[in-house]
Amino acid sequence: MLKIVLFFLSVSCSFMAAASAGNFYRDFDLTWGDHRAKILDGGNLLTLSLDQISGSGFQSKREYLFGRIDMQLKLVAGNSAGTVTAYYLSSQGPNHDEIDFEFLGNLSGDPYIVHTNVYTQGKGDREQQFHLWFDPTKNFHTYSILWNPQRIIFLVDNTPIRVFNNEEAIGVGFPKKQPMKLYSSLWNADQWATRGGLIKTDWSKAPFTAYYKGFNANACVWSRGSLSCASGRSTPRPYGLGMNYNNGWQTQGLDAPGRRRLRWVQRYHMIYNYCTDLKRFPQGRPRECRRSRV
Repeated sequence: MLKIVLFFLSVSCSFMAAASAGNFYRDFDLTWGDHRAKILDGGNLLTLSLDQISGSGFQSKREYLFGRIDMQLKLVAGNSAGTVTAYYLSSQGPNHDEIDFEFLGNLSGDPYIVHTNVYTQGKGDREQQFHLWFDPTKNFHTYSILWNPQRIIFLVDNTPIRVFNNEEAIGVGFPKKQPMKLYSSLWNADQWATRGGLIKTDWSKAPFTAYYKGFNANACVWSRGSLSCASGRSTPRPYGLGMNYNNGWQTQGLDAPGRRRLRWVQRYHMIYNYCTDLKRFPQGRPRECRRSRV
């Protein structure tokens, strides 16, 4: 697997946002929920629904090892308490790697909680949670995972909300050896999702529906033991993104404007950070939390 990483690092392709939006018929399989998962509009729209009998889900046909993944979502509207819309990259097995977005529903008028986590070799416990600065049920918004050998960046509408750096040098695991598929599901988690399980799902509001469009994967695809990185033209840096576009996503990090946006999100919109939960880690904070660089 080391050869794979070395090969990746030698790839000179630079194709940020060059690919056109994906087609759900071509790129995904509906994996559970029967008719509750639907592909519409010629493959340009996908919906997941949840009722009292079942939720639903889908997964990508391809596996990825590093890249940038974008998806536009419009979350369950109204009283979504008890529901969870999960959107994540994951490998398979008990020692899996995983990069998570989860959207925890709430009572009408209360904000969604965006839950993020990173698993390496089956170990997570790296949660950060946020309230969004907009209503995610009114319109589509883009949720992105940028994953390269140096770092993982979680983005919302191109605004960075979290950076998880590769700190293997100090003994912290980092997902870089296991190819991952993209998954999403809508399911009932009212035993814990809303106010620790105090608020239960109101089934009179069912079915609950989440909407997806605009999938894009600028990524290296793992297939039959080899890695393929398609190339394409570079695009200009979007205004206000605050990210270093000089070398594409392979080495991308945050520049000064990006770091300022990240600090703004974490100061005004972060509601939980495992790095500051001293009760949870009485023996001392995790090692990666002792470094503040982004």
